[in-house]
Amino acid sequence: MSIEQHIEDIIAPALSEKGFGVVRIQLQGSKRKTLQIMIERNDETTVTVDDCAEVTHIASVLLDVDDPIHESYILEVSSPGIDRPLVKMSDFEKFAGAEIRVELKIPQEGTRRFQGILQGVENGLVKVKLTPTEQDEKINIAEFAFSDIQKAKLIPDYKA
Repeated sequence: MSIEQHIEDIIAPALSEKGFGVVRIQLQGSKRKTLQIMIERNDETTVTVDDCAEVTHIASVLLDVDDPIHESYILEVSSPGIDRPLVKMSDFEKFAGAEIRVELKIPQEGTRRFQGILQGVENGLVKVKLTPTEQDEKINIAEFAFSDIQKAKLIPDYKA
């Protein structure tokens, strides 16, 4: 189990009780570590600064008790923003219909990066209706195993 998963296991139940969900946890840095906790509200309203402060307090107390990181670190709590990362399989179901960008671990059809409208998950595969390019006007549906996705995120719709 990764340190990030262990931290999520420690804090997620308490955050859920307070109306928050964990989007992503990342521990970065070698000399000066930063623990980034990205949260969302379960009621799907916008995360506020007060929400981040509340989650910081809750996470700090729980992590001080369990002490999964045995060195000093900086704790950052934030909202996912408009270009929200898609991290869990459930994210690919929840955001069906949204425009996304996907980067694969290994190239598929000669490329690692794809963009299009997320169709959801079917038979364990993430389905994306690819955005046609000027050179290729046909519309394709790409399917990716969740385990093959290195990173994915929503593309902000500035017209909405």
